[in-house]
Amino acid sequence: MRCSKNVMAEEKELFLIDVDKIISEKAGDKAKFIPKFVNNWLKKILHQEDVNAFIGGDAAGKVGIDFLDACIEYLDMKMEVFGLDELPPNEDGKFFTFTSNHPLGGADGVALGQILCHKYDSKVKYLVNDVLMNLHGLAPLCVPVNKTGSQSRNLPQMVDTAFKSENNVLMFPAGLCSRKIDGVIQDLPWKKTFISKSVEYHRDVIPVRFSGHNSEKFYNIANICKKFHIKFNLAMLFLVDEMYKNRGKKMTVTFGKPIPWQTFDKSKTPAQWAQWVRDKVYEL
Repeated sequence: MRCSKNVMAEEKELFLIDVDKIISEKAGDKAKFIPKFVNNWLKKILHQEDVNAFIGGDAAGKVGIDFLDACIEYLDMKMEVFGLDELPPNEDGKFFTFTSNHPLGGADGVALGQILCHKYDSKVKYLVNDVLMNLHGLAPLCVPVNKTGSQSRNLPQMVDTAFKSENNVLMFPAGLCSRKIDGVIQDLPWKKTFISKSVEYHRDVIPVRFSGHNSEKFYNIANICKKFHIKFNLAMLFLVDEMYKNRGKKMTVTFGKPIPWQTFDKSKTPAQWAQWVRDKVYEL
């Protein structure tokens, strides 16, 4: 797809990664004291050149499902999908909450969004970290979630808007991508929001299991941060690098049977039901 010069200029302004600019904005006058090798390392680990070439090339001007298709092709994702044909349709105003484990921290979200958009004619909304709103090709499918800053005041309303809409909602209730816990790669405890909102808006919950894992280096970094109580999510910096490491690998996606919203009664708290669904995902 060829874009006009004005569109390409807008894409460049909105999308392209610029480590030098980010450091200058964040560090201010102190930026001049940051060694050049640090900037170069960040550019490498964030794959600045590769990502910008994709965003300004094959993905330029594409939004929604077209953007997701371009990402899947670029990442050479090979997926074996189970249970897709058995998913119920969106009939009589009925929409669903899809909840998945989050082993990769990026590519898994792209893949699930693409699968569900094709299945449900793009009637899909992600609840995602607001950082991803910078990818304007993904933005039309997203409800940004940021629990800090000024946006936090509007968070309950934004979540309600997603669940009220005529869209299926895709969530990663762990919030962060999987970690290695007790020697096993698994999600952190799941948040209860998807339970309470699915009950409130009468949405059946469909569990999803996504195979795959990041490198040992990634998990080691995450565990070191936890051990030394480092608040900054250093591991997140490596997620783009992990995405490139997973290029061309085969992934398995398994959709479970819908869990009726009436299942989530008073016999358990919403937090306990969330962990119950988490267990169901890992049984798929």
